[in-house]
Amino acid sequence: MAFILGKKIGMSQVFEEDGKVVPVTVVEIEPNVVVQVRTKEKDGYEAVQVGTGTKKAKNINKAQRGHLKELGNLKYLKEVRGSNEMKVGDKLDASVFAIGDKIKVTGISKGKGFAGVMKRHNFHGMPHSHGHHHVARHAGSIGQRFPQHTLKGMRMAGRMGHDQVTTRGLKIVRVDVENGLLAVKGAVPGNRGQLLIIQSQ
Repeated sequence: MAFILGKKIGMSQVFEEDGKVVPVTVVEIEPNVVVQVRTKEKDGYEAVQVGTGTKKAKNINKAQRGHLKELGNLKYLKEVRGSNEMKVGDKLDASVFAIGDKIKVTGISKGKGFAGVMKRHNFHGMPHSHGHHHVARHAGSIGQRFPQHTLKGMRMAGRMGHDQVTTRGLKIVRVDVENGLLAVKGAVPGNRGQLLIIQSQ
């Protein structure tokens, strides 16, 4: 299974050979370093922990320094499950993917702040006919006579976005190993500068 950590740069478009315009998200791939390899015998599952980015040395505590050893002051650490023939210290770059590869991308979605039920849950709102005064965007009833409390899981207003989201069925359109760039067809979760986990499907 191929995977790598990248940073969302933004959206652009590329032209295919037949003249079609393809919307793409450009992802910057800084060198990824394998920090830890988990095995079934030792940890009970198989996974690889990789790190990327750089952090100021003064912001790394003793435990992190011991874990990273001499691999550098890595800013991000992410673990990807699955069996791999990797060892600590291995470096990954954009060449792990090729044009046409099917991938899934995981990131933190844009935060929307406190949102009402129409925006958050797609409620259609109240009627705009006679007798409905200033309740057009209200949620309506949130319960019944029994059991005299609001049930868990009720769809109501609240904080929206800033969740871990995985977008599947994406495709690699361009690979630039020299500049460390990937062009992914379509949109991926998160703001510009958001850390992304890119995995083959």
